[in-house]
Amino acid sequence: MFGGKTYMQRGSVYLALVIILLMITLLASEETPSRASLFDVQRPFSASSSSVCNYAKGKWVADKKRPLYSGFECKQWLSSMWACRVMGRPDFSFERYRWVPRGCNMPQFNRFTFLRRMQNKTIAFIGDSLGRQQFQSLMCIATGGKESPEVKNVGWEYGLVTPKGAPRPDGWAYRFPSTNTTILFYWSASLSDLIPMNNTDPPPLTAMHLDRPPAFMRKYLHRFNVLVLNTGHHWNKGKIEGNHWVMHVNGTRVKGKFLKDISHAKAFTIHSVVKWLDAQLLLHPRLRVFFRTISPINWNGNCNNTVPLSRGSEIKGNGGSMDRVVESAVNGTRVKILDVTALSELRVEAHIAGSKLKPKKPSNVTSTAPTVNDCLHWCLPGIPDTWNELLIAQI
Repeated sequence: MFGGKTYMQRGSVYLALVIILLMITLLASEETPSRASLFDVQRPFSASSSSVCNYAKGKWVADKKRPLYSGFECKQWLSSMWACRVMGRPDFSFERYRWVPRGCNMPQFNRFTFLRRMQNKTIAFIGDSLGRQQFQSLMCIATGGKESPEVKNVGWEYGLVTPKGAPRPDGWAYRFPSTNTTILFYWSASLSDLIPMNNTDPPPLTAMHLDRPPAFMRKYLHRFNVLVLNTGHHWNKGKIEGNHWVMHVNGTRVKGKFLKDISHAKAFTIHSVVKWLDAQLLLHPRLRVFFRTISPINWNGNCNNTVPLSRGSEIKGNGGSMDRVVESAVNGTRVKILDVTALSELRVEAHIAGSKLKPKKPSNVTSTAPTVNDCLHWCLPGIPDTWNELLIAQI
């Protein structure tokens, strides 16, 4: 009987020791949390946080660490017409601001971390000249704007070579050998499939298939890990007639509402390509697709303003996107919205026309070049760098 009691006492002691060891282990794990992966670093706060992450809402703040690269040095990737320092802009205050999203844990961009995260991955931009700006911006921030002879031109892998007699290829593709990261751009201003028509009378016409994604996208989609689309500013009568595009749906030339209201044709195309991609994402589960909203345009003369944040510094409220077409198209799909319209509209002074630029000439030569009056595109470094930061934070 006494032996049984002693046995029970020993068992109680052992149980108490086990409980104490478990408590010590739990406390140690709390003091030394498991290391987060690189993909966790930039995730937004959870819904239980004080405010839910919203990348489209937030404010511009002054940041002396900006810009992320030099507009003088990033000549390997940056078109001179968008390098405002090279073009002679005298004020650079527009480069010194950073977007802070509301309720989001978004550390400042680090190009080495970015390339490690994108190891063995391909990022593709498909769109118009604003998409090309975003592509050139990403090349500049990924290299720090430095000369990078080790980065390889792999455009030939995607058929991106200059056709005979053409001024440039339909796009570019570059690869960082250290991480096997590929960044490419393909020109598709309308995101519709363009097929030459067999007309004998000039000018040569092109069938613009509104319900069919570009052939390039259909052919190479399986090679992409991140896809960023944009369209918008080529959807006007002048561009469509100037390019000799003839609208088609279901393989048949269309008339009526598509021609009378080009905005209807644009919305139809955006919804069509998003629907197609949403279905494709079932077949490509590792692919992330973003549709960037339209970049604001300021033809009313305001883009000659060089005063930073003259329209305010903050986007408040819980309303939707200013780009209702893209917002409605992606709603309920696996395609994500990259909403940059409102935050970009606050930065009128960052347009290229902000200082009426002229290409630099030697001091002893009088320049007769006209001033640049571009209220559509952005100086680089500039606003497209922020678009890429928001993209990277959401990948």
